[in-house]
Amino acid sequence: MALAYIPGLNPPKTLPISSPSSSSSSSISNNLLHSSPAAARTHFRKISKRFPKVSSIVMAASNKQQQQQESELSLNALTSSDRRDEVMVAVNKSLSNCLSETNLHLAIPHLKSKTRGKVRDIYDAGDYLVLVTTDRQSAFDRVLASIPFKGQVLNDTSLWWFNQTQHIAPNAIIAVPDRNVTIAKKCSVFPVEFVVRGYVTGSTDTSLWTVYKNGVRNYCGNPLPEGMVKNERLPANIITPTTKAADHDVPITPDEIVQQGLMSQADYDEASRKALSLFEYGQVHTPDSSRYWLAHSYESRFQNGLEPENIDKEFLRLWFKDHCNPYEDKVLPDAPEELVTELAWRYIFLFETITKSRFQIPETTEPIHDRITRNVSKALLSLKN
Repeated sequence: MALAYIPGLNPPKTLPISSPSSSSSSSISNNLLHSSPAAARTHFRKISKRFPKVSSIVMAASNKQQQQQESELSLNALTSSDRRDEVMVAVNKSLSNCLSETNLHLAIPHLKSKTRGKVRDIYDAGDYLVLVTTDRQSAFDRVLASIPFKGQVLNDTSLWWFNQTQHIAPNAIIAVPDRNVTIAKKCSVFPVEFVVRGYVTGSTDTSLWTVYKNGVRNYCGNPLPEGMVKNERLPANIITPTTKAADHDVPITPDEIVQQGLMSQADYDEASRKALSLFEYGQVHTPDSSRYWLAHSYESRFQNGLEPENIDKEFLRLWFKDHCNPYEDKVLPDAPEELVTELAWRYIFLFETITKSRFQIPETTEPIHDRITRNVSKALLSLKN
């Protein structure tokens, strides 16, 4: 469920963020600022100048990205490169050190409670929320596997986008004390997730292609034209909101949102405008939330009835659909190791392609949970003081 920031409702508290004492670097680990033994406070990294400006060479259902692409991206870089070989060595070594579960509330007194999401563990720290992005891989409303480095990739990609989009919508970020952790201002939450779509595609029960091929022509309040085919671009981007049932997302219309008192009409209108603006800019496009297609080959493949060249987790979804009923089977088969490692590489490849930054592979000598516990504890003490 999205933590929606609405101007005027929940303005973020501004806290001072210490500047690094060491020289800057484009690598992620060198931008993680740890407390010095000689200091009594924790240093937090700035995100404002952490990455260069976005270079849009991947299509993530966004017209602007396709229009601004600077070079053609080939699948050769994905399937055969020195960087891939380097990353895959580290991925294989880290298969036994994934962050599948956290229990920070058992070790850090300042944390009041834990909420376990599909991917993130969220801890209540009073005025703040501690959001830990794990390596859990979810689809079909359940966890399928744990993917090495995935949590770090998602956390860093989100931070990069938050920095890029401050001119569209303020955000609630307070500090980033660890590669997998964001500390945010506690916000008023609307129990509605704004799902924005640009194409008729997908394989899950709630995907636009699934409902369209089943005959639905009005989805979440959006009329859909006749005669569309899979992977076709919509006439305009649309919002297909969802709300939560006990364990899955439920599509809902804007009228139902207002009628059920989930949001006022004014709040919905404001949030939907922000969602569409962020989508066009690229904000919601992380390896977990979006499908990525290669822009330069999309049109020719679409005209020839071929699936787009993709760099996302869809292949893992399809494997589970081919080998079980992921919605109804109580126990799912284990994801093959070769698919787990391939997905880890794709997440890193996407991060480096989107941000034009090199993903810093963390050292695996220290258990991830121990590192996070130490860094979060220091950060909360600093914020408290």
